[in-house]
Amino acid sequence: MGSDDGPDMAGRRFDVADAAPVLLDGQGLVTGWTREAERLLGYTAPEVVGKQLADLLTGPDAERAPEVLERCRVDGGWAGLLTARCKGGPATRFMVRITAAEESRGPSRWLALLSAMPGGPGWDMSRTMLEQMVACSPIGIAIVDTDLRFVWANEALARYGGAPAEQRLGLRLADVQPGLDAEAIEAQMRRVLATGEPVIGYEHVGRVRAAPYRETAHMMSFTRLDDDQGHPMGVYYTVVDISERRRAQQRLALLDRAGERIGRSLDLMRTAQELADVAVPALADFVAVDLLEEVLHGAEPRGTSVPGAQPVPLRRAAHRSVSPDIPEAVVEIGSATSYRPGSAPIRCLSSGRPWREERLDPSARPWAAEAPGGREATFGELGLHSAMVVPLRARGVTLGITTFYRHHRLEPFDASDLSLAEDFVSRAAVCLDNARRYTRERGAALVLQRSLLPLRLPEQDAVDVSACYRPADELTGLGGDWYDLIPLSGARVALVVGEVPGHGIDAAAAMGRLRTAVRTLAALDLPPEEVLAHLDDLVAPRAARGEDGRADAGEEDGAHSVGSGCVYVVYDPVDGRCAMAAAGHPAPAVVLPDGTVRFVELPQGPPLGAGGPPFESVELMLPEGSTLALHTDGLLTDGRHGAGDADRERLRRALREAAPSLDVRCQALVDALVPTRPHDDVALLMARTKRLNGHQVADWELPHDPAAVADARKTVCRQLSEWGLGELAFTTELVVSELVTNAIRYAGGPLRLRLIRERALVCEVFDGGATAPHLRHPRTTDEGGRGLLLVSQLTQRWGTRFVPDGKIIWAEQPLAGAEA
Repeated sequence: MGSDDGPDMAGRRFDVADAAPVLLDGQGLVTGWTREAERLLGYTAPEVVGKQLADLLTGPDAERAPEVLERCRVDGGWAGLLTARCKGGPATRFMVRITAAEESRGPSRWLALLSAMPGGPGWDMSRTMLEQMVACSPIGIAIVDTDLRFVWANEALARYGGAPAEQRLGLRLADVQPGLDAEAIEAQMRRVLATGEPVIGYEHVGRVRAAPYRETAHMMSFTRLDDDQGHPMGVYYTVVDISERRRAQQRLALLDRAGERIGRSLDLMRTAQELADVAVPALADFVAVDLLEEVLHGAEPRGTSVPGAQPVPLRRAAHRSVSPDIPEAVVEIGSATSYRPGSAPIRCLSSGRPWREERLDPSARPWAAEAPGGREATFGELGLHSAMVVPLRARGVTLGITTFYRHHRLEPFDASDLSLAEDFVSRAAVCLDNARRYTRERGAALVLQRSLLPLRLPEQDAVDVSACYRPADELTGLGGDWYDLIPLSGARVALVVGEVPGHGIDAAAAMGRLRTAVRTLAALDLPPEEVLAHLDDLVAPRAARGEDGRADAGEEDGAHSVGSGCVYVVYDPVDGRCAMAAAGHPAPAVVLPDGTVRFVELPQGPPLGAGGPPFESVELMLPEGSTLALHTDGLLTDGRHGAGDADRERLRRALREAAPSLDVRCQALVDALVPTRPHDDVALLMARTKRLNGHQVADWELPHDPAAVADARKTVCRQLSEWGLGELAFTTELVVSELVTNAIRYAGGPLRLRLIRERALVCEVFDGGATAPHLRHPRTTDEGGRGLLLVSQLTQRWGTRFVPDGKIIWAEQPLAGAEA
């Protein structure tokens, strides 16, 4: 039952706090009984003194008592576990150490020290074993008294800073390790002394003498030591170095933060700034991000390497410092910078490999080829002592460099810092390359959009106009809605609003084709319903397929436009007549001069390319100052449901709101009805009608008599003289002569002549003919056929438009030359 620790155990002191001493004579009789022994076993001294040791033991241990005494005589002592019979209680196991009680004369006596160890297997170990455990432990262990002065420490504690164990005795922590935040640690000790509750896992971060430039982290645990009466005797604490674990946690946290914060937008400068913000102060005290010029413009980088023997044009995209005024920066954000040939940044750009210098030469100057304002401070003057340069590489090409410096933190960059920087810089490089690609694609998309939508609407005297466009795809700004204003003959204008299904570049391309087609058809001076009919023919997918069954290119192009909507309005400022037709598109709203809002009862034709009944138009007279509001359905709906009465009522209320100008009114209308990020593209075109006054229009009825040509010339000359356009009289006489002569010779019915003075001088001749004249190129010997050729050469433009009871041949001359 017991364990023998050998003869050398007899002369060693039994160091157990609750040990109870018992005196035995040489034969094993109990001769001395103490209060501690009475506390452990329950027997009083009279009940025990004079009895054999074996009488106190039970079972096999009672039989072993003579053997134990014999070992004491031979080895000078004994230590092990024995089971004793407690008074009024169960048998209990005790740790027992017996050693000789030397006396100068008299018989030999033994001192037995008993310590209760109920159910304690493994406690039959010696002091030597326990001392080896704590002395050889890699964990720092120490005991301080209630004054927080060292009374014991193992050798491992010295590795965590401070003096060796023997030099600590009697000193406090601040005496042993100057510069350490001893107050915080001693505060934990005092807390444990006061409450008796242990503190487990307290983390302390600081620097030790063994590594003055490196931040270290220790995990400490504190436990109070009490005496038999429960009074505090001191604090026992342990120290474990967790610096590497903390650094690993910091690296993982930095990478996690980089993943969360870098690349939240597709803006190159903002992404570069996010990279710098993440790295400071977690990794460096100052970080600069420089990108190649072509990268900032969205262009493809030069390749996998750049020349290392010449300056490379870079631009400072971002920087960040622990100092608010950023004294380390020699260039401002957005400024161009270049580095000296052969410098570390150029080598990194050329090789694509990172570079690290633990200790910079204090007398060396930064690598910038030119410092603005003559700032040529050295690394030492800037306080920079350690540096890393990491190239920004993504998809095999170099986009720029990221430079890391330290000056506030004394610890230089090491290999683990470089590895960490490479890791999150490579992540940032992918985000920057995505932003670069987006910049390129968005730039191309905006160029496309600007080329498809009018930069400014043409100047004319028929309407005051304003437009607003809000795409659903806010990233690219591309959509399938469009608007346009097209000047027509006779001072008239065509107002167009349309939309193509879908969003993005495909919808924008289809919209561009439709807009071009509308402008081409408008130049033919066709009525609205005929314009839409021809447009419908262009959009409808072709039925022709090749022998292999695949659609041809034209069919696929047309398929993108199937289901498009369009409303086409023609307004004449001479008499206020307005004609319109729609193909799968909301009817315009009209705001009358008195503020009344009504929606035009416009027959709805089918969407373009969908097939169905023919398109119909309506004609109405608009008072001067009326406002037409042409819009796509995104203004009223969320793009998923059709417009209802409630949506129209919202538009009606919005149109009633007064505004200082048409531009303000147009923008306010969109802001009131459309969210910032709409589900569907929105286009709104607002036009306030104007009328040409009586002094700008002159017309005459002419007889079908060749003699009327001369009268017409005289009448026109008088009218031009009244308008102050005498310089145009000669040209206008020739135009009138040719047009009236053709009408008399080739057409019948009524004959009218009209002059319109707007931004151009328009001459119109109306006849009842149904055939259009054609420009001919006569030979030298031909006697006729030169009339329209002269008209085309003398005027800015000319053409023919058909009306219900005939046709009008018109010609325009610019007024700028005459007025000048």
